[in-house]
Amino acid sequence: MSTATQSIVVPRSGLGSLLRDYSELTKFRVTVLLVMTAWCGYFFGALKAGIPTFSWGLFHALLGIGLVSSGAAALNEVMERDVDSRMRRTARRPLPSGRMSVLHGTMVGSLMVLGGTLYLGIALNVLTACLALGTAVVYLAAYTPLKQIHPICTLVGAFPGAMPGVLGWTAARGHVDLDAFILFAIVFFWQFPHFFAIAWLYREDYKSGGVKMLPVVEPDGRSTSRNILLYSLSLVPVTLMPTLLHLSGTIYFAGAILLGFGLFYFSARLATLRLPVESPLSKQRARHLLRATVLYLPLLFALMMLDKVSS
Repeated sequence: MSTATQSIVVPRSGLGSLLRDYSELTKFRVTVLLVMTAWCGYFFGALKAGIPTFSWGLFHALLGIGLVSSGAAALNEVMERDVDSRMRRTARRPLPSGRMSVLHGTMVGSLMVLGGTLYLGIALNVLTACLALGTAVVYLAAYTPLKQIHPICTLVGAFPGAMPGVLGWTAARGHVDLDAFILFAIVFFWQFPHFFAIAWLYREDYKSGGVKMLPVVEPDGRSTSRNILLYSLSLVPVTLMPTLLHLSGTIYFAGAILLGFGLFYFSARLATLRLPVESPLSKQRARHLLRATVLYLPLLFALMMLDKVSS
């Protein structure tokens, strides 16, 4: 029986197993990071608008953005179920493993995207709803198919990936300001060392799945190394802009410099090896870079918000 016609298989553990499947289907950990970024956008947008930073508006924003993000992730897994089945790190996801049917995954994803969009439009404003829906469409209609075609998929995917901060901002303000683009730029540049580290680490898996990430099509790692260094270094001046625009203060400014050069250090440790992507040592350093990127973004935004609160 094909995956498309199977009904969802719930093991004896019942509800707990189903909830774990939904967590995997919606890429819960990634969604949490996106929602945290949206929270930062709402926080600064609310301050700019002169409204409370903790309010029902924040709840509506995070719930709606979380629903759209989760739904887009679920539909991405529906579209990539065959790719996921060929990769070890994703083969046990609910769809390729057969624990959940394609129809089930499609319905869950679609209801989340549409429901989250309507919720944002009703509870907050039409602009945030339209931007959230547009972000999901670009992610699914452009980024997802491009992963099987060309390494430019990373660049294209960085645009919807950087939108949560903007969505949080518009949820509070009702329109886009220059400050929102700074939050967008920070996440945009951050994504490149983050995703290139993942692709470096799991190159063989991506190759098996036919995913055309840069480390897959250029196994010597030189182009990937250059891109990691370029975007990591470019991130430093970009992260200083919030202080120049008075979004945050000098404590954040100093912290952003330290965090930025810390991330660049891990990028340089990988790039200066000049070893192929398959090299065990290069993979070890790619893992170190990945961990650094995972810590970097929440620390940066937390510092930005705390500095503003204490000033």
